[in-house]
Amino acid sequence: MNSNADDNAVCSPIQIGDPAPDFRARTTMGDMTLSGHRGRWVLLFSHPADFTPVCTSEFVALSRASDRFKALGCDLVAVSVDSLYSHLGWIRAIREHFGVTIAFPIVEDPSMVIGRAYGMLADNAPDAATLRSTFFIDPEGIVRAKLCYPATIGRSVEELLRVLTALQRVDNDNVVTPEGWHPGDDVLLPPYQDQHGALDAAGDGCWFHRTQPDKHGKTGK
Repeated sequence: MNSNADDNAVCSPIQIGDPAPDFRARTTMGDMTLSGHRGRWVLLFSHPADFTPVCTSEFVALSRASDRFKALGCDLVAVSVDSLYSHLGWIRAIREHFGVTIAFPIVEDPSMVIGRAYGMLADNAPDAATLRSTFFIDPEGIVRAKLCYPATIGRSVEELLRVLTALQRVDNDNVVTPEGWHPGDDVLLPPYQDQHGALDAAGDGCWFHRTQPDKHGKTGK
């Protein structure tokens, strides 16, 4: 992995609202298809390379938080251009050094087919290392959010959980979430879609910024 790829970092051409490209691949937990996870949320994320410090820190943290993702009906799926055998050696080393068993599949993508489909590769990069791309895929297989980080900066597990929970609040409760929202904070009601709603509510406080309590509290879907 060459960190010069950071200078060429670009986010995926896959847009929010697009169907997530399906794939079949070998993983550390056997063969899988992305569509085999239909009916559940999926956090699909790429990492630049096995046996690297930032990636190791992420995988240890994600494994320790795997039950929290599971409680939200979300499967974790990792992918990189490294081979299956590299993945297997890495997860064994992680268990030996950190006492953590990686609790999710790591996909091998040596031909970079998945990486190209999702735009996980840096433009004009000197090597084939993937960026730290993250895709939130809903139970219908639609990309609902995406994040992109350079190889030198690790993702925040708490932020991934926050975004996932916010997406589920939006779907389940017909609300939107404000700046800095965390589970348990007040949520916002969607804006009115016609003048009648806006005019009727003109005397009801700030009609374009209506809040209500998060009925789920700090936990729960």
